[in-house]
Amino acid sequence: MESLPTVWFVFIAVLWFGYLFLECFDMGVGMHLFGIARDARDRRVLINTIGPVWDGNEVWLITAGAAIFAAFPFWYASLVSALYLPIVLMLLALIVRAVAIEWRSKLASPRWTFMWDVGIATGSLIASFCVGAMLAATTTGLPLNENGDRVGGPLAWLTLPAVVGGLALVCFSLLHGAFFLALKSEGAVRERANRFAQRWAVPLVLPLVAWVLIVQWQSGSPLTYALVALAVVALAASWARSRAGREGQAFAYLGAFLLAGTASIFAAVHPVLLPSTIDPAFDLTVWNAASGTYTLTVMTWVTAFGLPGVLAAQGWSYWIFRRRLGVRHMPEPHDVVPAVRGAATDTHDA
Repeated sequence: MESLPTVWFVFIAVLWFGYLFLECFDMGVGMHLFGIARDARDRRVLINTIGPVWDGNEVWLITAGAAIFAAFPFWYASLVSALYLPIVLMLLALIVRAVAIEWRSKLASPRWTFMWDVGIATGSLIASFCVGAMLAATTTGLPLNENGDRVGGPLAWLTLPAVVGGLALVCFSLLHGAFFLALKSEGAVRERANRFAQRWAVPLVLPLVAWVLIVQWQSGSPLTYALVALAVVALAASWARSRAGREGQAFAYLGAFLLAGTASIFAAVHPVLLPSTIDPAFDLTVWNAASGTYTLTVMTWVTAFGLPGVLAAQGWSYWIFRRRLGVRHMPEPHDVVPAVRGAATDTHDA
């Protein structure tokens, strides 16, 4: 079917939105460990708000990459080779962040915990910047030749739009994380998160707005500009709801802002998957980079049956862990009696 490449382009756009919506807030929470959190107990509150969901959120990144690999192998090949350095940096940052979240509670030592908290914050910052830079470079163009190979050195991807995209995702993650903490925490953490979100909402979305406008200037249409206008309305509603103390509505409207902005970018670049800044004739599109019809058909049927189950499972986990958390829910760090005589004493404070 001739429509299948476009269907999979839309599906990949949805996967990227899902990743950005879910992962940006827990990346933001990680960066707020030394901002909204003022001491070790506050940092434990922040980490516990994302504790049940952060690793599930990263599945969206894996799924988006796998979908690109299977549906558009030529896009995947050019993308990975051209963006090899930021991909490696992103993966290293995600590894450090994951290890830090898992290991920080293994010793009841302030120095040990502080070291891993730095790893969480740093890993969240670097991963956010790299993902944003890669997405911005993908939507604004890379120096690709007729074979889809990168022309230039390992930093050829580091253009002004890529830097803007990296800053956009870091800043949006900080804002999204603050809205999430206002929704999921209580007490002083909730109050500081609300103040941060209301004070910095406009400055923090400016890099993202700049990225969207760069894409619109290059290949926008009346439809995509209408989506940009819708995003602005959603952002204003989010800020107003936050000031009214309606954290759930504010968080939902911020998600609508991200949805409209993401849709405006992907709608503007379609049918181009990866523009070439050397010659438009070298662009990778949904037509010249797609897998065969049989492959796309099988993938569509598998997705139709498998995706609802994945969404249901993740939605269930969010529902189960929907309660607010505060300092009063954090027990003192304590030693755990070893299950095997002679084993080293384990500790736990998460």
